[in-house]
Amino acid sequence: MKLTFIGADHEVTGSCHLLEACDLRVLIDCGMEQGVNKYENAELPVSYSDVDYVLVTHAHIDHVGMLPYIYARGFRGQVMATRATCDLCEIMLKDCAHIQESEAEWKNRKAKRAGRQEQPPLYVMADAEGVLDHFVPCDYGDTIHLKPGFDIRFTDVGHLLGSASIEVWMTEGDCSKKIVFSGDIGNKNKPLIRSPQYIHQADYVVMESTYGNRFHKQSGDHVEEFARVIKETLDKGGNVVIPAFAVGRTQEVLNYIRIIKERNLVKGHENFPVYLDSPMAVEATAVFKENMLDCYNDETKALVKKGINPISFPGLHLSITSEDSIAINFDQEPKVIISAAGMCDAGRIRHHLKHNLWRPECTILFAGYQAVGTLGRSITEGREEVKLFGESIEVKARIEKIEGISGHADQNGLLQWIGSFMEHPSQVFVVHGDDEVCDEFAKTVKELYGIEAMAPFSGTSYDLREGKFLAVTKGVLIQRDVPETTKKAAGVFGRLVAAGERLRKVIMRNEGGANKDLARFADQINSLCDKWDR
Repeated sequence: MKLTFIGADHEVTGSCHLLEACDLRVLIDCGMEQGVNKYENAELPVSYSDVDYVLVTHAHIDHVGMLPYIYARGFRGQVMATRATCDLCEIMLKDCAHIQESEAEWKNRKAKRAGRQEQPPLYVMADAEGVLDHFVPCDYGDTIHLKPGFDIRFTDVGHLLGSASIEVWMTEGDCSKKIVFSGDIGNKNKPLIRSPQYIHQADYVVMESTYGNRFHKQSGDHVEEFARVIKETLDKGGNVVIPAFAVGRTQEVLNYIRIIKERNLVKGHENFPVYLDSPMAVEATAVFKENMLDCYNDETKALVKKGINPISFPGLHLSITSEDSIAINFDQEPKVIISAAGMCDAGRIRHHLKHNLWRPECTILFAGYQAVGTLGRSITEGREEVKLFGESIEVKARIEKIEGISGHADQNGLLQWIGSFMEHPSQVFVVHGDDEVCDEFAKTVKELYGIEAMAPFSGTSYDLREGKFLAVTKGVLIQRDVPETTKKAAGVFGRLVAAGERLRKVIMRNEGGANKDLARFADQINSLCDKWDR
């Protein structure tokens, strides 16, 4: 019985763990790394063709995005996931494959012009379609026998439609152990889906710590907040543009707007149109419309039983084609536009920003976390001008942000989840958090509950039978050296890299400064980037 940590260790993305027991090799999640990562991931110590099963906690790309990659390299085992996760993965993996192909095509056009070698995409659509044939839908609460001595069960964890913690029971000879993988633990009292369901016994726990040192801001009634912004904007003859993640957040926003229309909270605009402009969001919304009662909370179940669709209402328009999307901005009627991507760094939302950011009568309403370095973050921090499709756009629209909407449990929620175990686990492994957060949260768990807790780095392995570490690794920092070809081109480029490093240090030293000064500093940097980003 051996557990090896591969991905999302002292990092937030790329979740992957290898469990070896009962002559089985099982991956728990197989996620893609996203954004800027700090540490190198260890290589999987077995070949992909030797992996018997992948157990999937939920359909987000940082948990499933590498499944087509391992399929292309020999994996032919079964992928076990809840029914909703299977349906969402069909959308997510095909979309991700399309992105891989498109980005490779764009990069190779540039490489060809520069005389450089072309590179193939990480994987192609056929790989996504191939691995999807290996998915096995599972129901919450069912004990599933994968092999004598090796059983699993999915328990709703309230993060996303179909998301789950995974319980694993293993028996080898006279030794039986249970390990629980938390998956991403959801926030409580979310619209549509259930709050996290708690598990009460395990010998070992592998748990996430995304918000392990943070607390969600408590704001007012989200329905009232949405209604206020929509009414004030429509009264001025403007559009409300809502950047939203296609899976999860979009459906929550639709539910809020359904309630607004049901309660007639936008006086004078009772029939205001709403455009959902994201093909993937439209597909994901169709999955939510399947009325999967085992995923919904009691309030949503009651609506469904009355024949009410919780994410549909009069005046909702689904935009599929590019022509549909373009037509939205040529329609002068004030409206609500919901579009992806949620952080404004890609997708159709950028076109809607181009057409609405410069209009003072419009509102850009953010209903999700905006990561550092994204366009959405710079807009919420007060940037006065942005560059979209090579054109400079003044930010004159009203910028609003609704706080407290999150799919992740904060520190209190995480502690409540681990505190629900009636018998303390022998060991808790803290993963899926920023470098310092993992260590901080492990320390908090140990101090509060007296449970042994630590945050392993990629490559660490643990003997579950004997209860001891087989290998404890240190984080291997990713080397971000300038490529050899570039080094040869210049000492001048080296000066530029050094200047960039100095700028980074200056930025970090200014943490905690006055918002006005930081906003001006950010505008100066972005203006310089716009000049040279060509």
